[in-house]
Amino acid sequence: MSATAMSTRPQPIIQVENLKKEYGEHQVNALKGVSLSIQPGEFVALMGPSGCGKSTLLNILGTLDEPTSGQVLFQGEPLFGKNDQAMTAFRRKELGFIFQFFNLLSTLTVRENVSLPLDLEDRLPDSERAAKVNAILERVGMSHRADFFPATLSGGEMQRVAIARALVHGPTVILADEPTGNLDTENGNAILKLLREISDQENGPIILMATHSEEAAACAHRIIRMRDGQIRHE
Repeated sequence: MSATAMSTRPQPIIQVENLKKEYGEHQVNALKGVSLSIQPGEFVALMGPSGCGKSTLLNILGTLDEPTSGQVLFQGEPLFGKNDQAMTAFRRKELGFIFQFFNLLSTLTVRENVSLPLDLEDRLPDSERAAKVNAILERVGMSHRADFFPATLSGGEMQRVAIARALVHGPTVILADEPTGNLDTENGNAILKLLREISDQENGPIILMATHSEEAAACAHRIIRMRDGQIRHE
């Protein structure tokens, strides 16, 4: 490859180098030397059976856990080693989370749930916050349910609200752990289509999705298969 081609190639947003994670006094090896890189705008499926290490990897990339050894670089800078305040600020700015069981607050309306990441930004004017929430609810097709509470929504609607909440602050990376695992086929397919559309839009976020479903993984740009804490190279 020429020097010009190398210089114009985008740098990975996430670079994982020989990541290992051990749990407990018996040193259960959840990750055994995982290395990978993720480019801007990629939709990547981490696929494998339960216990393969995909959720552990997501938790580390989301700074909800720390590796035993190895390194994670985010935009070329080490992800770990910062103080708690800096790590919290990183999560608020750069990451969005989508969970299998939605994790919506039952006492808040759809609009209020989606607004939560913006409510942490004290300097954001109310009018700008409202405009961002309205725009993302329109994007996921939930504007008509903005003033409803989660208990009145279907599973597919709740996951759309969770996606809106993950996107509203414009994160660089969306981490989705089995986002269709609690949905029927029709709703699951609709959510996967929405995630792909979000990823394919100009300057869209990276989406890193853990799944055990071949159908779900097929919606991604790239599939990384895991087994026993390692990436399978086929």
